[in-house]
Amino acid sequence: MPRLSITDVMNLKGSTEPFSMLTAYDYHTAKLADKAEIPILLVGDSLGMVVLGYDSTVQVTIGDMVHHTKPVVRGSNNAMIVTDMPFMSYHGDHGVTMANAARLIQEGGAGAVKVEGGKTVCPTITALVNSGIPVMSHIGLTPQSVHALGGFKLQGNTLKGARALLEDAKAVEAAGAFAVVLELVPAELSKIISERLTIPTIGIGAGPNCDGQVQVAHDILGLSIDYTPRHALKYADSGALALKAFKDYKTDVSSGKFPTKKNFRTLDPSVIEQLS
Repeated sequence: MPRLSITDVMNLKGSTEPFSMLTAYDYHTAKLADKAEIPILLVGDSLGMVVLGYDSTVQVTIGDMVHHTKPVVRGSNNAMIVTDMPFMSYHGDHGVTMANAARLIQEGGAGAVKVEGGKTVCPTITALVNSGIPVMSHIGLTPQSVHALGGFKLQGNTLKGARALLEDAKAVEAAGAFAVVLELVPAELSKIISERLTIPTIGIGAGPNCDGQVQVAHDILGLSIDYTPRHALKYADSGALALKAFKDYKTDVSSGKFPTKKNFRTLDPSVIEQLS
């Protein structure tokens, strides 16, 4: 079975069943998500916060994104792999932008890239698409611009803001994006945007009326120990299970319960005699 294509994703628009997208930053997560038949895996620059320990996504580099895309591609067979273009990797010279995107596709193996921003990045979206690189757009709360936005706040919750987001959504579609992520947008506005676009909308903290939903894997697994966003639902308490396992391991090592005879091998007695 071939990987999900851009056409396949675009055909999900208006489906009776919303589709899912999930972040993945490593081989094993990708393999599990693929077995769960998650159709789209996002190698998000959120890895800066949930994997690398940064306080935002701003510090993430193209090198980081290439490094983490490779194992996700190796771990999955069917999902489309979308990789974020990180902060300032697509805001300057188009030649530099193309080179950065090419690394994600050629070295990393991604099937598409994701860029944050509305009307201001439309020329970049068009240039990438014209070069044969599929682009997923991301508007609303754009984490790379978190400092300019004054923090992780709801977007489009005023008439002026709602109109601006609607204009951004229409603009990125016209520029050639095959799908658009709506982050921290009021549910009613997400519904309006979804109804007015012909490309799929993917919500995160944007209500139930988008064509699809995306979540950070660490959030739904309960691995984000310090903080779980309001928009996330913890489907498992993996963090608590891991902590208990680590404590039990430490206790067993300290008490001599581990390793047991099942965990190691022994020499033949005749070899021991000859060593004595």
